[in-house]
Amino acid sequence: MSKYDCLIIGSGLFGSVFAYKAARAGKNVLVIDKRPYLGGNVYCENVEGINVHKYGAHIFHTSNKTVWDFVNSFVPFNRYTNSPVANYKGNLYNLPFNMNTFYALWGVKTPDEAKEKIEQQCREAGITEPKNLEEQAISLVGRDIYEILIKGYTEKQWGRDCKDLPAFIIKRLPVRFTFDNNYFNDNYQGIPVGGYNKLIDGLLEGIETKTGTDFFEDRSYWKSNTDKIVFTGKIDEFYDYQFGKLEYRTVRFETETLECENYQGNAVVNYTDASVPYTRIIEHKHFEFGNQPKTVVSKEYSAEWSDGADPFYPVNDEKNTILYNKYYELAKKENNVIFGGRLAEYKYYDMDKVIEKALFCFRDGIE
Repeated sequence: MSKYDCLIIGSGLFGSVFAYKAARAGKNVLVIDKRPYLGGNVYCENVEGINVHKYGAHIFHTSNKTVWDFVNSFVPFNRYTNSPVANYKGNLYNLPFNMNTFYALWGVKTPDEAKEKIEQQCREAGITEPKNLEEQAISLVGRDIYEILIKGYTEKQWGRDCKDLPAFIIKRLPVRFTFDNNYFNDNYQGIPVGGYNKLIDGLLEGIETKTGTDFFEDRSYWKSNTDKIVFTGKIDEFYDYQFGKLEYRTVRFETETLECENYQGNAVVNYTDASVPYTRIIEHKHFEFGNQPKTVVSKEYSAEWSDGADPFYPVNDEKNTILYNKYYELAKKENNVIFGGRLAEYKYYDMDKVIEKALFCFRDGIE
């Protein structure tokens, strides 16, 4: 008999939610993670009393009340509202694009004036069938917004000229003709009080876990000691890269503690000028309205992924989509393996969608 009913590889949101549901259903569950701590990319490190989002800003938002109630059953979420600011050559603009942004750009004060300015620039561009991301963006919001707030940031994020990126990456751009700086339109939004570790600890309470444990170092042992595997790592690695490696973008962080109470006055400031090497600066204490005497900031640098780096964003272009589909066909034939999460499904996921998917996969694969 197998020692475990369910082996979960990876302790991020997908793995932790699945583990919680499986354990509640009476299954004997083990969660392993190759990192020295639990939580995947939502892991927080406490520095000077500040919960530092070690792998970048994670802001929970959803319109799914079931998911909102689920996460709040483990830890209360605060009222944090994501209102990022863009810095372009020293000038500040509110995001997403809204009346505050348009006033800073053009001095317009009414929605009609802003709409006319954008429509005029779109007409002048004369783009009817966008062939790349640059043309797609200009056709949606005009040249000023594209040049100041999209071009430099996007090229740093993807490491490619906007003319070389496919148009479908920007299917739409949020344009808001109100003075509303709330980035998300969801009904619920916030940060766990005390950080995301509180959520992961709640999900995994009473469940056996092993950190610093790499599934691939002894795959045969782990497979022989479980009835069901839930895999949240890279799908191409699971299949020994037999068709080739999927591509990712990674993020490098430069984090420092500063001897001041408030560095930038906002949790998230994007740097949209291409001459600035980092994409944004995160000041972590603002996620929880901290008043500590010091502050911690992280500069984020986007780069091509290579072995040894953390894979962050899948490059969902045509070439990688074709490659992923080959692995997906293999995954569909697995009877005792469930693939879930950003890396296993090779797609970008908001946190609430990861939780939704984990709940669905549990019902479909275990119940």
